Amino acid sequence: MEVVITENPGIVAADAIAAHVRRGTVLGLATGSSPLPVYAELLRRRDAGAVVFDGVRAFTLDEYVGLPRSHPQSYYSVIRREFTDPAGIPVDGPDGEAADIQAEATRYEAAIRDAGGVDVQLLGIGTDGHIGFNEPGSSLASRTRVKTLTPQTRADNARFFDSADDVPVHVLTQGLGTILEAEHLVLVATGSGKAAAVAAAVEGPVGAMCPASVLQLHPYVTFVVDEAAAADLRLADYYRFVADHKPQDQGW
Repeated sequence: MEVVITENPGIVAADAIAAHVRRGTVLGLATGSSPLPVYAELLRRRDAGAVVFDGVRAFTLDEYVGLPRSHPQSYYSVIRREFTDPAGIPVDGPDGEAADIQAEATRYEAAIRDAGGVDVQLLGIGTDGHIGFNEPGSSLASRTRVKTLTPQTRADNARFFDSADDVPVHVLTQGLGTILEAEHLVLVATGSGKAAAVAAAVEGPVGAMCPASVLQLHPYVTFVVDEAAAADLRLADYYRFVADHKPQDQGW
């Protein structure tokens, strides 16, 4: 596990993702506030000719159940608006409007598998430690399935809707076991509100009460956090030392 504490999480995370991009790359994409600067930076680099998305395809982590894909806050709409449409990247996402949600979960797992798996997965983290929409108590081996959001997550996401009551209760999300199959996981967290969750994920025990702690079991994971999100890390000084002395040939 690598922990990068930086004033520019969006740029550092874009560095990690861009290092993987080549024809045939499969990207895993997250929505929410934290990834937006990453997408903006990747598009800036595309416009400057520093990265090319030809032959790249993408999969999203999750979707609200019952929210039309055309809704401006559906994750399918958000990711297309913020990144994949401008980048010219075809994207697949779980269909929260599917008549048979369980069958859709199976389809989505198969689609990722048939694409050869995800090469680099961008993640955010909830204030309760969730990744994707795997809320506390989720099985560490879980696959794509329906989850019920906690009241806290619905309250956190209410800023994207007219009111908290408009936030759907159920979601279709990749499971923790599904996420762990990606080759490289890059998690971005910013702000003091994420500090406790980041510390629990990086330095706490591995367990279902902090779903992101399962990332400790992955061989290739990078946490990219700002100073505020790193405030509760006991080994913050060591992580800075490691970053300052990273071997030049190690790369991402």
